[in-house]
Amino acid sequence: MSKRIAVMDLGTNTFHLLIAEGNASDYKALVHEHDSVKLGEGGINKGIIERAPYERGIATMQKFRNRIDKFEVKDVKAIATSALRNAANGRQFIDEVAHKTGINIELIDGEQEADYIYRGVKLAGGMSGQTTLIMDIGGGSVEFILGNEHAILWKKSFEIGAARLMDKFHRTDPISEDSIHSLNSYLEEHLTALIGVAAKYPINALIGSSGAFETFAELLERDKGKRFDLSIKNYDFKLDDLIKVTENLIASTHEQRKANTGIIPVRVDMIVVASLITRFIINRLGIHNVCMSTYSLKEGVLAEMMD
Repeated sequence: MSKRIAVMDLGTNTFHLLIAEGNASDYKALVHEHDSVKLGEGGINKGIIERAPYERGIATMQKFRNRIDKFEVKDVKAIATSALRNAANGRQFIDEVAHKTGINIELIDGEQEADYIYRGVKLAGGMSGQTTLIMDIGGGSVEFILGNEHAILWKKSFEIGAARLMDKFHRTDPISEDSIHSLNSYLEEHLTALIGVAAKYPINALIGSSGAFETFAELLERDKGKRFDLSIKNYDFKLDDLIKVTENLIASTHEQRKANTGIIPVRVDMIVVASLITRFIINRLGIHNVCMSTYSLKEGVLAEMMD
């Protein structure tokens, strides 16, 4: 039975809306849009949503409501993650959205977030029978899921998202060597659980789910004189090329990144710490195969709704 559904992924940096119809394995996207809300701007490490991003978030939810009504969608799900679950005024935001739009936001924890990400990546067909590490770099948190096409072996959400790390470590531009060293030490300290479990399971490949990895792919394709096709579900990196593009981003200035049309505005600055996280994981865990899935949390929610 064909269903028409609307999924909203309300992240720390970006609010996404996906309206689709069909079934999980073969659906048609009617609306696929996002707004750079930057909900964590100015308050991410203080545990509060500041007034300007708060208002941007409300305005985007009202716009999404209008889009949902235009397409006459009745089956609607809005998922909120790190920024809203950790903000002192997160509940106030959720209540105001419900009052002004009738959309009831579901606040999920990191474990549920990891489940949806796994389901989305699996739906894209990028998983195999071998042990794979999925990494989803969000603004507030980073999810790691170890598993294969059959099951999740281990999962954990860490509150070390790009907006948090940028606020803590990216104080000069380009980012200083001292800050890079401090950030790597911070990751070493906070990712002990991941490092420990990775020692038990030989990892065949790393899959980066959407986000920063789409930017890496876009930049690499542009270097070849091509345009990255976001309609594809999976993309394989050459490791040397990926390392080179992350090194260039880490060494770049804000003005250089801003002038690069391959980097969307919301990622102009956060792509630096996202590059550093990616490089840390590849080096620390000795990973040789890296790919990207354009599917992530919202596609995992879609799969659940359509099934």
